[in-house]
Amino acid sequence: MAEDTKTIVLGGGCFWCLEAAFELVPGVVSVESGYAGGEREAPSYEQVSTGLTGHAEVVRVGFNPELVSLPTLFELFFRIHDPTTEDRQGADIGTQYRSIILYADEAQKKAAEAAIREAAPRYARPIVTELEALGAFWPAEDYHQDFYRKNPNYGYCRAVVAPKVEKARSFVDQLVPAKP
Repeated sequence: MAEDTKTIVLGGGCFWCLEAAFELVPGVVSVESGYAGGEREAPSYEQVSTGLTGHAEVVRVGFNPELVSLPTLFELFFRIHDPTTEDRQGADIGTQYRSIILYADEAQKKAAEAAIREAAPRYARPIVTELEALGAFWPAEDYHQDFYRKNPNYGYCRAVVAPKVEKARSFVDQLVPAKP
């Protein structure tokens, strides 16, 4: 990644959804699916799927802060998942699907706290998004990377990922004015 690129690690359900959504954002230079927030070193998808490793399915979003701000990324994050459901997103249930922001430094932590405060009034229930310092990030297996782009007709992609991608597209369209 370029020297001026920053990263943030986010979890909000299945990483396929987050990856596909964040890839649409101008200024995002990379999105990698993986695992973080747990104790097991180099976990596999099968291990994380048991819910026993402590890891969440997450994405590591690389972005150019001169082109897209961290608050903008947090705004999209809160629009494409339900941060009020503990350990689940829709039918995906387990600690691996929890809402979590894994910050790299104090500035990211403060930005995340501010984003949670700003998002809270939009929800009838309290936001349960966890805030945690990033420890290790473990990349997911190759077949998980760019899953939606490679498999748009897969049932889960059509039923679950595609609606979140549409929400993200709508958000991105607000950021980028249409060309005349």
